[in-house]
Amino acid sequence: KRRIMSNNRDTEENEDQREKSAAKSPSKVKTSPKKAPEEHGDHGRPFIKTSSLFRNNPEIPDVLSPAVNQVKEKVFTSNTFEELNLHPHLVRTNLNIVLNVTSMTSVQKKTIPVLMSGKDAVVRSQTGSGGIPGLVHVNQISDGPLAVVIVPTRELALQSFQMFQKLLKPFTWIVPGVLMGGEKRKAEKARLRKGINVLISTPGRLVDHIKNTLSIAFSAVRWLILDEADRTLDLGFEKDLTVILNALNVTGLARQNVLLSATLTEGLSRLASISMKEPVTIHVSEGSEETVEACPQAAPQALSDSYVVPERLQQHVVVVPSKLHLVCLAAFILAKCKFEQRQKLIVFISSCEAVEFLLTLFTAVLCVKPSTASTKHTSTSLNFYRLHGNMRQEERTEVFQEFSQCKTGILLCTDVAARGLDLPQVTWIVQYNPPVSAAEYVHRVGRTARIGAQGSSLLFLTPSETAFVDVLANHNISLSEMKMEDILATLMKDERFKGRGKWDSKQRSATAFEQEVRERATVLQTDFENYVHANNESLQTAKSALQSFLRAYTTYPSSLKHIFHIRSLHLGHAAKSFGLRDAPQGLGSSITTNPANSKDSKKGKDKAKRYCKFSEFPLKLPAWLRWRKAHSSHTLLAAVSPSL
Repeated sequence: KRRIMSNNRDTEENEDQREKSAAKSPSKVKTSPKKAPEEHGDHGRPFIKTSSLFRNNPEIPDVLSPAVNQVKEKVFTSNTFEELNLHPHLVRTNLNIVLNVTSMTSVQKKTIPVLMSGKDAVVRSQTGSGGIPGLVHVNQISDGPLAVVIVPTRELALQSFQMFQKLLKPFTWIVPGVLMGGEKRKAEKARLRKGINVLISTPGRLVDHIKNTLSIAFSAVRWLILDEADRTLDLGFEKDLTVILNALNVTGLARQNVLLSATLTEGLSRLASISMKEPVTIHVSEGSEETVEACPQAAPQALSDSYVVPERLQQHVVVVPSKLHLVCLAAFILAKCKFEQRQKLIVFISSCEAVEFLLTLFTAVLCVKPSTASTKHTSTSLNFYRLHGNMRQEERTEVFQEFSQCKTGILLCTDVAARGLDLPQVTWIVQYNPPVSAAEYVHRVGRTARIGAQGSSLLFLTPSETAFVDVLANHNISLSEMKMEDILATLMKDERFKGRGKWDSKQRSATAFEQEVRERATVLQTDFENYVHANNESLQTAKSALQSFLRAYTTYPSSLKHIFHIRSLHLGHAAKSFGLRDAPQGLGSSITTNPANSKDSKKGKDKAKRYCKFSEFPLKLPAWLRWRKAHSSHTLLAAVSPSL
């Protein structure tokens, strides 16, 4: 007891001495002060330690696109529409004056005579070459639709409807109409009762009216046009197309069928064999401008290996590590839409959640005006738009119209905008997430360089995904490499992201310039992360966007799994591209099937817990006998298996 009491006195005296010394010289006392809630850097930003953007990244390989003979199609011909037996009002009033079109495209030159002869046709034409044919024989009103046009998406349905309105303006007795999801069924039924001669519809909504609307009738249908037919099949509308074909076949009326697409696939071949009678396959390429009459099973497969892209399209690829994806995309957007004039970009993203996240993030960070009044480079404001399948139809229509009419802007979208849409004056197509096939790549880049115009495209790939360039080369598609460093160098024009070092523009040192570019990229990434971590709502939005990206990454076909596999992704680096400082826990179990979480494994664990409660040996068994029994069992196992 005396020893304990003396020890307590010693400790109390030591504590008193420490408190007195701390009061006299607090700077010499080693304490662990609490961190301030915000530590500000040189530019007033909250400084938070994060992982480096330029460390622990995989090595970027050199991309060498094989030399290929790219398939080219001559867009325009010297022939005019007056040479065809078309109605003069259609040619002079609409095509020449309203649409300002005088000469035919190559595919129109070959297709229109075949359609006027009444034959079925499978038409492969490059995007933006005037694939939808005009109805040249409609000259009288009748009960019910005369022509049915099936398109895969609502935006394409609306665009086709507007085009038919322009074409049929002189023919007031011909009424076009559109049916699509998101609109009120009651209003559509009223339009059907009044009479529609040219019916444009998406497959799902037309099937809905076939089953539930008595006023719809196909007794007078003479034409069936399937635009972007391969995309319609890819979206899972094969059963709906079967219902539509059965409803049309019930009438027994002779009908002309036309399938149009930029790519001819096996699925399209099967559809042609079901719905067509001795179709004519039409394709126009350089050195081969023949109209081929063949079986649908053979012709489309022969053409599916090589795809056609617009002749004036410049195609690029950039290899970017996952951590730098977000900063590199932001720098490219700034380069084209802030420091250049009259640029319109379409950025393709794999999921709806990621589209919403990037729209909110870029609007909050990139659209902020600089604090200083004097800017070194003249810049324009950034206008961001979004388009994806989870939006209400009213919003989708409004965004489609606004982006079509704007002079400069950035449309963040999913593949809902990849097919058939004619968005005017689009200069760049950015594929932020790679497409699921070479055919999808062709349709994405087809939103620019339309009808002979100039356009460019950029494909983002990680170092582990560069083999996709060879896949595209197998389809006669060649890409030129764009360096990531050149894109990031655009940040030198924006003083908002100036680094903490003293950069002097008069310095000509390449090392100093590269270091400043990296610092500015880090500042931009820090701004993104600060916004994401500012509140719980933005943090959860980033996490859900990351999860949706990972889910989309698992949907690549088996033929591309050696390039795009979920196991080749670094989850921490992928999280960095969504402004997250750490990869959220439990991502692996939510994306891939984890056998540890299955019901069978849980049952096995419960059984093991139950059995563990009972000892292998009875409690009354002596210790020496238990040792002997265990020793004898090991001896028996060793005798049976010498490796043990």
